[in-house]
Amino acid sequence: MTGSHVLALGHYQPAKVLGNDELAGMVDTSDEWIRSRVGIRTRHLARPDETVDEMAAAAAAKALAHSGLAPSDIDLVLVATCTAIDRSPNMAARVAARLGLPRPATMDLNVVCAGFTHALATADHTIRAGAATAALVIGADKFSAATDWTDRSTCVLTGDGAGAAVVVAAERPGIGPVLWGSVPEMGDAVRIEGTPPRFSQEGQTVYRWATTHLPPIAREVCERAGTAPEDLAGVVLHQANLRIIEPVARKLGAINAVIARDVVESGNTSAASIPLALSKLVERGEIRSGAPVLLFGFGGNLSYAGQVIRCP
Repeated sequence: MTGSHVLALGHYQPAKVLGNDELAGMVDTSDEWIRSRVGIRTRHLARPDETVDEMAAAAAAKALAHSGLAPSDIDLVLVATCTAIDRSPNMAARVAARLGLPRPATMDLNVVCAGFTHALATADHTIRAGAATAALVIGADKFSAATDWTDRSTCVLTGDGAGAAVVVAAERPGIGPVLWGSVPEMGDAVRIEGTPPRFSQEGQTVYRWATTHLPPIAREVCERAGTAPEDLAGVVLHQANLRIIEPVARKLGAINAVIARDVVESGNTSAASIPLALSKLVERGEIRSGAPVLLFGFGGNLSYAGQVIRCP
């Protein structure tokens, strides 16, 4: 085998939906104010007793069912999250236990909103190296637990959920080369700090950086994959803000691609946002199997990671 590919996807969102009008009764905001600034209409919120690993396992179970593999076939579990409270067992180990996986390697990755694309690249590298043959790669966050619900600049953004991919060895690579990096001197622009941890950010700083610097980086991701932007069938950026997603996709030149806009109904779900949005697009049949799709995560630490994959 010379590479890996995404075999199947799955996603999960909590049942509770919080709309903008209801949120306006909790903090000084309005539906018009939220939609005009970030494009969000609703977000899903986990129950107080609903955990990160519970959501992660629900998404992973769906992906595993779609893949046709048995639990015993999975030998690697990677969970991207920034909202796990406990240090040990990690979320990956808890997901493995929930799904009855017999003896996988289990690791969590905390690269905040770019976590899933980092984890996907890690799974691809691990499989290429021969250290694993089938991986569950999951992005899951309970962002509501880190939200200051009195801060209207951030509480309007966040939602909860999980998305998962089954990644397996392949003779023909279906996951392109990753381009990843960070801007350490701007790492404080997005923070989840304190006890209890609370999410805060310098919104204008992140917006200016993303809309200015991300398009050329995304074009380089496409170049590494040998795919022209106009040949992309889909673009799934981190679902942070519609005012970031749309200009970045436009500047990239992805004129024929379906642009994921799941942020409108799901809010910013951090590491879950890319697999959650991608899984929905595939479930609805909006991207054909085998078509090239750009995945690009960015956010906390001002880390970023992107790759072009073939749609499962």
